[in-house]
Amino acid sequence: METFKVEGMVCGGCVNAVTRAIQNEDAAAKVEVDLASGKLSTESTLSKQELASIIEEAGYTVVG
Repeated sequence: METFKVEGMVCGGCVNAVTRAIQNEDAAAKVEVDLASGKLSTESTLSKQELASIIEEAGYTVVG
């Protein structure tokens, strides 16, 4: 499981956008988001770099 600190996610629509973006590349990926802390956790076959790139292409900032 990979965990990211993501800035810019403020609502359920943001969560859905990031989840869809990841699942478009890995349909079996499981994505969990905690809006309060800005943390996104995912189980995926994609690498950490690939996941970070997908999140950023969706319009959000991966921190750290």
